[in-house]
Amino acid sequence: MADPAKTGVIIRAENGDVIGWDDTGLTLHLSDRVIADIAARLDLPQVAAPHAAPDLVPLGDDIDAWDVQMRGDWLHFTANLAGADGTRGYMRHKDDATILAASHLPVMGIFALGGARAQLGQPLHTRFPYHLFAPADDIGAAGMGGLGEAIFTPKLLPIREMTHEALLAETLLSLRKSAGAGLPLFVLRAETDLAASAADLGKGAAMGNFEKALQNHAAAAARLGRPAKVAAVCLDYCLEDILGDAAAYRDGIMAVMAQITQYLGRLGAPRPIFLAGFDCGTQTITTGAALEGQWELSWNHGDHPLVCTGPSYAYAIDDTGRLTDIGQRTKAEMSAHALLASESGAGWLCPTIQLAERQGQDIRLICSAAEGLVIDTSDPFDAGKQAGFRLDGATNGAQITAVEIDAKDKRAVILRCSARPEGEVFVAYAHGAVPRARAHDYPANAGALRDEWAAQGTHGTLHRWALPARLRLTDGG
Repeated sequence: MADPAKTGVIIRAENGDVIGWDDTGLTLHLSDRVIADIAARLDLPQVAAPHAAPDLVPLGDDIDAWDVQMRGDWLHFTANLAGADGTRGYMRHKDDATILAASHLPVMGIFALGGARAQLGQPLHTRFPYHLFAPADDIGAAGMGGLGEAIFTPKLLPIREMTHEALLAETLLSLRKSAGAGLPLFVLRAETDLAASAADLGKGAAMGNFEKALQNHAAAAARLGRPAKVAAVCLDYCLEDILGDAAAYRDGIMAVMAQITQYLGRLGAPRPIFLAGFDCGTQTITTGAALEGQWELSWNHGDHPLVCTGPSYAYAIDDTGRLTDIGQRTKAEMSAHALLASESGAGWLCPTIQLAERQGQDIRLICSAAEGLVIDTSDPFDAGKQAGFRLDGATNGAQITAVEIDAKDKRAVILRCSARPEGEVFVAYAHGAVPRARAHDYPANAGALRDEWAAQGTHGTLHRWALPARLRLTDGG
């Protein structure tokens, strides 16, 4: 090795030394272009030297980063970034400042379409800020709200609020992190407008902006050099429908699903999994055509992969009937488990009452359920001693005196009655309840019937509660 004390520079340029000397002789520093030309003349293999980070994308000394190098148009580096879930690899395009977690997985999209009540977010607080993004149009994950036309952009920006879709994505990332699985990037967008019917929702501003969000997702994935995949489309439209009847609501939502499927088909994507909560109303709204239309839709949705994630009586609401922060997170966590079960092929089925028939003086309810049923005696939503069940139309004043799970069939419920119900009788569950004081934390339509499934959530144990229903009592077999 040359002695540092016996070295010098003969010619120096702005970008470094050109000709120098040491005790062994002259040293010559050639440009990459000259080296490539010499290699070509001598028929030598071309070896690409690693590139240092250029000045046009400086990271700055406020980022704890190392192993910085350019790969095409993207600056890649390892870093320990504030707010992130540990040290990992990151990337940043040479033309903008957005930092994204480096991932080898497809870029996932979670999108939502709905009415005004769906445009809901809470302050940004997440373990995965470099995995959650929205199109770079300065609108964010909550969307346009029907007040303008979205623009096309292949760029992404970090989200600024935690919408249902952001909380859903965060839950998926947390579950994958716990399992040691890869963590994808998510593109999120909820588009809403003031449509007064489900039919109008399919023709309004929200639907046009929704299509643009799908295009932006595909373009963002292409810019990253990764495939795009739509993980789920969330449908959040119910009480906003004030014009149609139950059948019109069902048909309108089915038309929306068909239209979204067509949009994705044009992008070369398969039909998505549609996630829909089952809206139970508010403290003061307990009946309505759209509430009844959900029941029709839950079992009659054609070949669309529609998954009812859970009834909204399990989610806390404020005095305006909108989800609280806790209610919003609980709903998102249930959506995540429903999505994972659907993707795995295991399926997701909230207990659904399908038939009410006489059994002597009592009533037997036949249910469709993935697991055995439970009457939750803790009554977390204040459904009452009848667990949310009620008899309508009994001409002899018959009342429910007890609610039990059939000892011979864990998927059937027995309603013990004070007398044999006479007349044209309907059995209601979590439907058409007496309105409550507005200060109550949950919808007036509530119940205590669930199955045995459980998972740990942020704010307690998650359960799969039964969907609301209202069925005519039959004489049975």
